[in-house]
Order: sequence, then structure tokens, then C-alpha cells
Amino acid sequence: MSGPTSAFWQERFDKQETRWDRGAPSPQLLAWLDSGALAPCRIAVPGCGGGWEVAELARRGFDVIGIDYTEAAVERSRALLASQHLTARIERADVLAWQPDAPLDAIYEQTCLCAIHPDHWTAYAAQLQRWLKPGGTLFALFMQMVRPGATQEGLIEGPPYHCDINAMRALFPATQWDWPKPPYAQVQHPSLSHELAVPLRRR
Repeated sequence: MSGPTSAFWQERFDKQETRWDRGAPSPQLLAWLDSGALAPCRIAVPGCGGGWEVAELARRGFDVIGIDYTEAAVERSRALLASQHLTARIERADVLAWQPDAPLDAIYEQTCLCAIHPDHWTAYAAQLQRWLKPGGTLFALFMQMVRPGATQEGLIEGPPYHCDINAMRALFPATQWDWPKPPYAQVQHPSLSHELAVPLRRR
């Protein structure tokens, strides 16, 4: 399989090389929650990492499932929930194989796509569509990480991999997803890059 393995991510946690972890929920998640754009429902958080977003969603009454295939991430997410006396499902699984036991109303996609090698993006996008019920929403944060080797030589560099918005429109085509009109909110990221916040409605 192309790209980072579970062992790669486990090593990042073991060495405490987790610069993507803000130590708090993403400000964009809070903005979506506070505005009412994202209201309590059945939701999944693929690549949940340290569990900050899972915990915030659980605190606000969501039926939330966190998914990660790295043992350290699962342990950290469960510990965070326990420390805050919150309840949510945390499953250790590969997002390219996992399936929910019932369709989801929403998905919060923050750092999973950009952590998956682009060879697997099409399969992952198909998974997200399968998970959601028609009319459900993918609350996506597309990582903007432009790298000289990619733009000048065509190298595939990451993680995190650059989620060019044109590539995202091809990956989540308008025939299957309703796209809001740009410009999209920019969310600063601890890795000195930024994300574009785009809620996509499944047709």
C-alpha cells in the first residue's frame, strides 16, 4: 500500500511528533457548531487522532464515532473522553475498509484525507459517499500545503499532502455533491499551512 502506514503514525505519537494536534478542537468546528450549521446528529470523525473534535461533538450531544487505525490515537482519544466524562465510540479501523452500521447524517473530515497517499483518495472519497445518507453533509477541511517539489517536478510529497481545490472538485464532483460558492474560509493550521473549510452536501 502506498503512503504512510499505521506504524508510521504510531512512531509519530511515540516520539511526540504530532504538530498537527492543536491541543483543542479546530476553531472551524467550533464555528460550524456555534452557527448552527452543524447540529446534533449521527456523525463520524475519520482519522480522529487525539480526539479533540470527538470530545467536543460528544459534549454537544452528537452521536459520534471516532475512527483511527493507530493504536496510540485510539488510546489517546478514549483517555480524553474518560477524563471529561464523555461518551463516544472510538473504533480502531482502516477508513478504507470501515463501514458504519447505519448511514451517517454527517462526517467531519479534518486531517484524514491529507494523511492518506493520493493513490487512495478515490477509494476514500467513495467511502465517504457510502457512509453518508442522501442529503448528509461532509464538513471538510482541505489542507493547503503547496510544496516546491510537487509544483515544479510533480513529486508526491507528504504527509500532509496538498489538497488542491481543483483536485478536490474532481474527487468530489458536482454530479454527486453540492458545492458552496467560493471563497472558502481559511483556517490556520499548526503546521504553518492552512485549510479551506468546505461543507459538501451529498446528493
